[in-house]
Amino acid sequence: MLQTQQKGKKASFKLAAATMATQQSPANLQAANSEKVFQWINELSNPETRETALLELSKKRESVPDLAPMLWHSFGTTAALLQEIINIYPSINPATLTAHQSNRVCNALALLQCVASHPETRSVFLAAHIPLFLYPFLHTTSKTRPFEYLRLTSLGVIGALVKTDEQEVITFLLTTEIIPLCLRIMESGSELSKTVATFILQKILLDDSGLSYICHTYDRFSHVAIILGKMVISLSKEPSARLLKHVVRCYLRLSDNPRAREALRQCLPDQLRDGTFAACLQEDKSTKPWLTLLLKNLETVSVPGADPRQVGISPLTS
Repeated sequence: MLQTQQKGKKASFKLAAATMATQQSPANLQAANSEKVFQWINELSNPETRETALLELSKKRESVPDLAPMLWHSFGTTAALLQEIINIYPSINPATLTAHQSNRVCNALALLQCVASHPETRSVFLAAHIPLFLYPFLHTTSKTRPFEYLRLTSLGVIGALVKTDEQEVITFLLTTEIIPLCLRIMESGSELSKTVATFILQKILLDDSGLSYICHTYDRFSHVAIILGKMVISLSKEPSARLLKHVVRCYLRLSDNPRAREALRQCLPDQLRDGTFAACLQEDKSTKPWLTLLLKNLETVSVPGADPRQVGISPLTS
């Protein structure tokens, strides 16, 4: 019997030891996770281990607050991420991009979005002109799933930049071709891509320098107004409350410019005036008031039959 009791104690001790080993303290777990993250960052520099490291790090971008500075300040990491992007260029023209290639480069883009979102790395991210490496992806027109995913993830990086409402972001973007690229996607992209592209345009317009830039010449304004008008017509057939929200906000912001307001009195789509979207806006707490304010801003009667080029946005010299 004594021998049986001793065996039971040994078994209990082994069970307790195993339980203690699995129940590590939060501090120990955090240290282990950090060590793993650093290991994956180091593995980005090795082409043989990069793909797995990209996947694992992209999963951690929400749970590791300082992942962006860790990525940016580690040797060779940014170069490795840019190499992933450049390696895909031959597959976008001609359009031969596969789902596997798309997923891999989008994991790299997700890490760049992390860097773009972080206050410590955002400025240096812009100073290095890294967003320009994404523009070839926004130029693509193939509607296959790998390309759509690629465009959407690239837009997400730009969207992360403009979310901050920082002047340096808008100043940088206005020196690039982001507005025509967004307008192209707003016209022909998927609903989700259209929504993100319109959000980016909205954020640019909400900045005074962005509004001034778009309303500086009739050609710039008319390009934006034409695309927004096409979107309204499309939305009247296939409603999307979240997309309509950004479209209305863009129109409302344009109406803050006196010359754009005069032109909008003549070119605002009838669907925004005649209650076409009443059902879509019934429970919307922000878009409906915006549309009401937009229509109020355009109430003043303009000269009948007047040319917007004359009474509204006239061509300006640079």
